[in-house]
Amino acid sequence: MAVDFKTFVNVAPHVSGARLPILLRGRHGVGKSQVVYQMAITLGLDVVERRASQMTEGDLIGLPTIENGATIFNPPEFFKACCDEPKLLFLDEVDRAVLEVRQGLFELTDSRKLNGHDLHPDTVIVAAINGGEHGEQYQVGEMDPAELDRWTVFDVEPTVEDWLSWGKENIDGLVWDFINQNRSHLEHKGEFEPNKVYPSRRSWHRLNDVLVASNLLEEASPAVFTLAQSFVGFEAAVTFNDFAKNYERQVTVDQLLDGSKLKQLKGFGLNEHCALIEKLDAAEVLASETTDSQWENLATYMTILPSEAGLKLMQVIMSLASKGKAELLVKFHSCKVNGVSIGDYLNKILAADKRKKEEV
Repeated sequence: MAVDFKTFVNVAPHVSGARLPILLRGRHGVGKSQVVYQMAITLGLDVVERRASQMTEGDLIGLPTIENGATIFNPPEFFKACCDEPKLLFLDEVDRAVLEVRQGLFELTDSRKLNGHDLHPDTVIVAAINGGEHGEQYQVGEMDPAELDRWTVFDVEPTVEDWLSWGKENIDGLVWDFINQNRSHLEHKGEFEPNKVYPSRRSWHRLNDVLVASNLLEEASPAVFTLAQSFVGFEAAVTFNDFAKNYERQVTVDQLLDGSKLKQLKGFGLNEHCALIEKLDAAEVLASETTDSQWENLATYMTILPSEAGLKLMQVIMSLASKGKAELLVKFHSCKVNGVSIGDYLNKILAADKRKKEEV
């Protein structure tokens, strides 16, 4: 069964803590390498990365010298570093490696050593491949039971929320908003046609970096479509380009809380309201320093929401209680709009909804 990244980062430390090797299997471009580097930060380890697909047997076991009439293999520089100090040894594309390299990894994954050279006791081994459930879509070698048995195997299927959570600090707000509101364009999940460009989490990250570095998002440049098409394909590029052109219609979390675009918010549809509330939730600003006027603006916003979106906003605000901020929930209920507290307003809405159901 596949797991999302949130689950993986919670359970992987139990495996790495026992100094057992971890194998990540998943589609290309979903962020396997990113999550390995995040794991290394959590463990406080530097990453030593090698592409197994580019290695020969000699690149793994090293070159021989003769000492006292006997042949001794000198470990490669990268492996010696993992023996001398604690490292996260990241072996990517293992299922694209030649058979001799994969067989050479047996001793490493079994005994944490190669040709008599032992890994540092605190070095962690992680590998990544495209095989497994999606292997038939890739030119990779099958891993037999004896090979797989030496790894702790995690099939990863990250959620959109995984990407959005990571993207809060790594992706421009416009691109983040687009994916949040057009989630089907984040990545292609069906069959792949030959020579056709498809979107992936990695390609959106790369497109974002190009657009940000060139300031093209701020300029609303016609080059946005051409670049987007080259990174994420035609269909996603068309939708993204239209979104970018009309981005001035979007409302930021800051603008929501300062009440500066209340008139524009009144013209929003249900999907736009829900997307804005998701941005508010993802920003995690309500549990931090918020002013009375910001809560009053949020209360005013509540009174213009359709019932479905209003319920979504209340769920976000009620979650503050589980974060030890129950007093903010009380503050929100006491805010008044046109002389009526939000608490009374919500009670009236709930009572009216109950009467409707009874009449039906």
